Amino acid sequence: MPMPGRSPVIPSMRYEDAPAAIEWLCDVPGFSKRLVVPMDNGAIAHAQLVLGDGMIMPGSARDDDYARLVATPGPNGANTQCAYVVVDDPVAVLERVVAAGTEIVVPLQHPEYGGAFFACRDPEGHLWNVGSYDPWDESS
Repeated sequence: MPMPGRSPVIPSMRYEDAPAAIEWLCDVPGFSKRLVVPMDNGAIAHAQLVLGDGMIMPGSARDDDYARLVATPGPNGANTQCAYVVVDDPVAVLERVVAAGTEIVVPLQHPEYGGAFFACRDPEGHLWNVGSYDPWDESS
């Protein structure tokens, strides 16, 4: 079991240009590099990026038995899953997303269940939901 306060669910995703994606993930939504394992060809074998108590594991798209099971978004932009990132100030993150020229697919909204959120695509088309609603907070 994970240590208390650390999420036991850690999304993994593949990118054609993982080094650039990692920089975007750190500069725009605000992840921090915990571990980045480069390969000889400049691709990323494995990375661990953290935000609060959460972690994601991005890596380069590859052509091996396991990597073929985890694909980059399809040509029509379809994703089979997306991440929701809990932040204190979604407006500040939205400003960084807009400044980076990132595609906003759902404008800032204030859903009836609380908080504020928006959705965007990263430079390779992965869908990211960013909001202040915290589903772990039982007082919400």
